[in-house]
Amino acid sequence: MTTAPIPFIDLKTQRARMGSAVDEAILKVVNHGAYIMGPEVTELERQLSAFCGARHTLTCANGTDALALVLMAKGVKPGDAVFVPAFTFVATAEVVAWVGATAVFVDVLEDSFNMDPAHLARSIAWAREAGLNPVGVIPVDLFGQPADYTAIMPVAEVNGLWLMSDAAQSFGAKLHNRSVGTYGLATSTSFFPAKPLGCYGDGGAVFTDDDELIEILRSLRIHGQGRDKYENVRIGINGRLDTIQAAVLLEKLKIFPDEIEARDRVAQRYNEALADVAVVPRVSAGATSVWAQYTLLLEDRNKVAAACQKAGVPTAIYYPIPLSHQEGYKHFPSGPGGVPMSEKLAGKVLSLPMHPYLGTDVQDRIIDVVRAAIAS
Repeated sequence: MTTAPIPFIDLKTQRARMGSAVDEAILKVVNHGAYIMGPEVTELERQLSAFCGARHTLTCANGTDALALVLMAKGVKPGDAVFVPAFTFVATAEVVAWVGATAVFVDVLEDSFNMDPAHLARSIAWAREAGLNPVGVIPVDLFGQPADYTAIMPVAEVNGLWLMSDAAQSFGAKLHNRSVGTYGLATSTSFFPAKPLGCYGDGGAVFTDDDELIEILRSLRIHGQGRDKYENVRIGINGRLDTIQAAVLLEKLKIFPDEIEARDRVAQRYNEALADVAVVPRVSAGATSVWAQYTLLLEDRNKVAAACQKAGVPTAIYYPIPLSHQEGYKHFPSGPGGVPMSEKLAGKVLSLPMHPYLGTDVQDRIIDVVRAAIAS
């Protein structure tokens, strides 16, 4: 069996598919010279809104800024509590710390890896009793499928909390025929190169139907500007998306629907081949996934990862440490009972190569290595 390395995410094949189109798009920006807030940025915002059905789209420098801009627009401050899942990437909690508020960690569900609505409800009640002021909740659509917004949104609403969806991994997915980008007050996403829709650097966006919020976000994105960049009506950030990145994303958006379908085919093929030897990921009823990651639950993750490495098959662990256990975040509270499911998952998850260009021959090689390692 060959042991030639396999790419975890194959951006080179995607690049070859797009060919000269992306070169010409980049060169057009280089030649017209509007490198910051050029016409491609405006056009990208228009096309992203059309794609997902959000009334407004605001592009920005990265997915972390997308999260932070909404917190800034809502005036989140010390004493406020914002509820985030314990099992996710750090950025979701990081932005809460940026504004001086308290991140309260909520456990997740084993079958979806997403926020547990019941634990959210208990955590909100606990936070009030602890003297905090609950203001918002940020569910994360982990690994590509939406959180259970039909259960989470009523919890937020009855408690008077706004909801922002962290869709850094799920843009392009749907829940009950409603696209990611249209749930809650706002949705943030990331265009980091490894994301299902990624640029050639950093990039992000915020989606919202709120006319007042979008105006505040536009101001905050460019140093809190008012009528022009030399009138500053609020404290903001330098959060603009480069025009070249917008040009790249416009080209990638053209093939994105086809890539989503290809990702789903790859995931279903993995499921069919591995369901009898491992706990495979399942998409919740009424949901679709863009499969940002394909993640197994394994009793002996280290054995499988070692065998894969030896055979030239890359793997990754998303995420090995719950946020509540991270050194920089240990001082933030978890909801009542802690986050035992997040702790369990952190010890069992292992992600396999996943991208739209994973050929059946290469996927079979991955499957064979994983099955042999589990059986050994």
